[in-house]
Amino acid sequence: MSPSQLTHIPVLLNEVLAGLQVRPGGRYVDATLGAGGHAQAILEICSPGGRLLGLDADPQAVALAQGRLEKFGPAATLVCRNFRELADVCQEHGFHPVDSILFDLGLSSLQLEAEERGFSFQREGPLDMRFGPDQELTAADIVNTYSELELTRLLETYGEEHQARLIARRFVRCRPLRTTLELAEAVAQATGGRHGRIHPATRTFQALRIAVNSELESLELALKQAPDLLREGGRLAVIAYHSLEDRPVKQFLRRTHSLRPVNKKVLRPSREEVMRNPRSRSARMRVAERVF
Repeated sequence: MSPSQLTHIPVLLNEVLAGLQVRPGGRYVDATLGAGGHAQAILEICSPGGRLLGLDADPQAVALAQGRLEKFGPAATLVCRNFRELADVCQEHGFHPVDSILFDLGLSSLQLEAEERGFSFQREGPLDMRFGPDQELTAADIVNTYSELELTRLLETYGEEHQARLIARRFVRCRPLRTTLELAEAVAQATGGRHGRIHPATRTFQALRIAVNSELESLELALKQAPDLLREGGRLAVIAYHSLEDRPVKQFLRRTHSLRPVNKKVLRPSREEVMRNPRSRSARMRVAERVF
């Protein structure tokens, strides 16, 4: 499926725009650009005079967003960089201080639907899972070279997988594993197949993707940089999709005295949004404001 055939639906869009307090003339950072849905909506509201800096580690995502945001001309600056480099990128492009920063930690449809990227257990593809082609480590490297103990710990830590030991043992026995469907079948064999709504390979694919891209480490680094980039009264919004992402965000906001949570409870999509976009069902957003 080509990028032009994909339908990108930004998650919690109205809540993001309200949480970031987007207004004409403001300066905004979308630190996880994806296909550019949030960025487009931000630019439409902050025009005239507003600017947006968008980052993404995935060059395909940046290329797709460039096409979407071309009509905004120089108001949109898009950079192919990981958000762990957030402060450096903002400094290089004169974005300091900024009015708001958005982190949307979910995979885009572009990544999930592209068979050659290897992110989905529902499509045949290589065991890649890299956000950027310059990264060395792939999912194939992990499942085919890590020891059974290392695989077990990885699946427990990054996938919260209760049957990690059985899955790791099956991987070692089935080597070499070459494709996403081979991997998904190995997980099904190890766990006894599907029980309930969630595919048995869901947690394993999550764990491998997190490990390949050092996602949690990058999130921690990016969060630490955000407060100093915000003006006083500026907003930080983070959309997470599972507890491994949401937990460090919640802890960071609690211990960072310069930030004050805007909402008492985490924001979740409405029933109507989940019906329109089932992939939004696990989304949860936290918003904080810089107070000094």
